[in-house]
Amino acid sequence: MIIVATATAKEMKAALGFAQAPAVEQGEALEFSLGDHSLLLAVTGVGLVNSALAIGRFLGRPGVTGVVNLGIAGAYDLEEFPMCSVTYAWQETWPEYGVLDQDGRVDPKALGFAQGHIDGEPVWNRVKLVPVNDAEAMGVRLGEKWGRAAALSVNSVTSMADRAGWLKTAYNSDIENMEGFSLAFAAKQKGMPFLEVRTISNLVGSRDVEDWDLKGAFGALGKCAQYLFTGK
Repeated sequence: MIIVATATAKEMKAALGFAQAPAVEQGEALEFSLGDHSLLLAVTGVGLVNSALAIGRFLGRPGVTGVVNLGIAGAYDLEEFPMCSVTYAWQETWPEYGVLDQDGRVDPKALGFAQGHIDGEPVWNRVKLVPVNDAEAMGVRLGEKWGRAAALSVNSVTSMADRAGWLKTAYNSDIENMEGFSLAFAAKQKGMPFLEVRTISNLVGSRDVEDWDLKGAFGALGKCAQYLFTGK
């Protein structure tokens, strides 16, 4: 059984509306069959704390074999990752763990305590992912034209252009979200395949209306989820 995790009920509806999946509220998880796939549809709530608490509960269910995180995200560069395009993450970084210096940079090793270990290696602020292999392991499909992105998970949405530019440069990041790191970390600690697929809804660092397209991103999310699970 694959956990399909979204932050919000709206994202879950957008992603699996094509399959007439049942409505799922925040904190809930419902079993659902989609073709040959046995799914556990889980709405975690927004943010790293909510997603960590939720995935901790759901990974304990018997029969769980992997995690797919679906949702929307902001892009630091819309030329590289255009509005409403589809991305999948090859790494997840949490830039806020560690010791904050006067220049705004966080050193994740300064505390001297790794957050945990994956495959015997310490995790400080980054989880490396293997999306192609993990998609194959779960029997789902990645689109040939989907963008391969380095994801950054933050506790607060970046609303300033200079901050966005700094984060992109400092962490070699392509897209910004608020849940991916905790979901990836939890799944990988369990030794399970993990896949994060997100559609681009906005330019990170801008609150201008012309730099956002939530409707388009939700529509694209449904199309990519359909391909992911059915190949159509």
